Amino acid sequence: MPPHPPPVKLKTIGIKNIRYPIRVREKHGGLQETVASIDLRVSLPRQFRGTCVATFIAVLNKYQDDLSVAIFADLLAELKEELQAESAHVAMTFPYFIEKRAPISDTPSLMEYTCRFTGGTGGEEDFVLSTWVPTTTLCPCSKEISDFGAHNQRAEINLNVKFKGFIWVEDLIRLVETSASCEVFALLKRPDEKYVTETAYQNPMFVEDVARRVAQTAARHPHIQWFSVGVESFESIHKHNAYAFIDSDEMR
Repeated sequence: MPPHPPPVKLKTIGIKNIRYPIRVREKHGGLQETVASIDLRVSLPRQFRGTCVATFIAVLNKYQDDLSVAIFADLLAELKEELQAESAHVAMTFPYFIEKRAPISDTPSLMEYTCRFTGGTGGEEDFVLSTWVPTTTLCPCSKEISDFGAHNQRAEINLNVKFKGFIWVEDLIRLVETSASCEVFALLKRPDEKYVTETAYQNPMFVEDVARRVAQTAARHPHIQWFSVGVESFESIHKHNAYAFIDSDEMR
């Protein structure tokens, strides 16, 4: 009989895509209720290679009523201690809603943004705040060669940052929105549509231009230590999408 293969020793275990209600602290002082998709992994010493699901749920339940950038570090530290883990890593992705007012009519509406908290402790100390922001881009070439009009499309900007001190999700989103041809809104009336269309037309930008502008603004921010920005344009006259990416490490 062939010899039995040696046992496979697992060091990293975890759970993925657990949906969990949380409350996220808002800049104006409130708490926003949302639902997060959470991934967890931990690196355990050899003598503790059992399940971590129950412990993780218990720790998460303790912090679900008030999650913020500052509190997230406490969650990771407690998770590492409870599991006697060598390191712990959590990624928490959730929809975040901000009230925006239309540019001319001042009509209020809620805009949804996808945000993510990613962090680690015990060998993975970095905390990353990420957001995905919808914007509008208008093609400079199309404007240049056309007698009238120019093709425009919605684009999505993904900004990831490591920072010192403190930074609000709202501030990160605003940084991104002001870097494209025009921002987008959940609700527009006719005068607002005119404003958005004409603003984009007066501010044509390729995805490369948008990525550079976000990068330049992020590089000047006093609290941002590292960032990456990806811009994807969902092209209106092409089958493909256009994409640009910048990592701040590559700018040095």
